[in-house]
Amino acid sequence: MKKIKFLGLEFNTLTKRDVLKEEDFFKFIVPVNAEIIVKANQHSAFKHIINHNYATFDGQVPYLLARLQNPKLKFEKLSGSDLIYDFCHMARNEKRTVFLLGGYEKSNRDAVSILRQNYNIVIDGFSPVYKPYPFTKHHNQMILDILSQAKAEILFVGFGAMKQELWIKEHQNQLESMGIKWVIASGGTFEFVSGRIKRSPKLLQKVGLEGLFRFLMEPSKQRFQRLVTSFRMFKYL
Repeated sequence: MKKIKFLGLEFNTLTKRDVLKEEDFFKFIVPVNAEIIVKANQHSAFKHIINHNYATFDGQVPYLLARLQNPKLKFEKLSGSDLIYDFCHMARNEKRTVFLLGGYEKSNRDAVSILRQNYNIVIDGFSPVYKPYPFTKHHNQMILDILSQAKAEILFVGFGAMKQELWIKEHQNQLESMGIKWVIASGGTFEFVSGRIKRSPKLLQKVGLEGLFRFLMEPSKQRFQRLVTSFRMFKYL
């Protein structure tokens, strides 16, 4: 499998076909945007997860910069907020089950309802009460028990950048033993699907201003800090 080395990270999932293809092993997919690039360069365990699983280009700016560095290589921008629809389409055609874990409770519930109605698939979800990571043993077991009962093959985890990836890695063996084939670190994807947060216009997406648009739509200290973190990506060029 071809790889792109970019800003200290290795991207080995270059096309949608690479993502959706079923393998004989558990596929852990990590869409990577500018904020994640910065965090991964600051946390070795996070970087290791990205470099040893299925990393895709999520943010438009990292994607465009990588294209400039690799003009002869064919690869796509594959964000979690787009991939969820591709997986649901596949689930409908191949009769697979989907589960959404995390996000705000109402967003999770609404996203499940919308995807079930639009794709006529078997899909469920659960939004656990917010806890700082690492979770307690009891909290982890509660989540794992719910997932075990769901018997899903495709799992989206929306706990937020780094937290969700570390949690997935911590429980990879248990998730795989449940029959889960794909797990996707999905950040705020459920908020977009549910309509709680509006995605930026296509033009702003193309020029890499999604983060700024989201801050303007949902201004907060946390959102501003995330925007500042994203701009720090340029120091790794």
